[in-house]
Amino acid sequence: METVSIKLEENIAKDLEKAMKRNHYMTKTEFIREAIRDKMKDLEKEEMLLRVKKMYGASKRRTTDKQLHEAGEKAFEDLEKELA
Repeated sequence: METVSIKLEENIAKDLEKAMKRNHYMTKTEFIREAIRDKMKDLEKEEMLLRVKKMYGASKRRTTDKQLHEAGEKAFEDLEKELA
């Protein structure tokens, strides 16, 4: 495992302590690791959504509600496969 040191502003450090206590984290390391994992997942989801928008985005042709619904389902299935 790689060691990483960070410096936090005093108010952020106090907020971190409060959040740790409210959510029953034993150590700052545990809290920060989970926060980083969550952020990385969020960024990955954002990237996936951008790809979906590009793949199934605006079209120059008219689209029916049925076609739009089918495209949304297909996009969701593709996204679900990638995140699984």
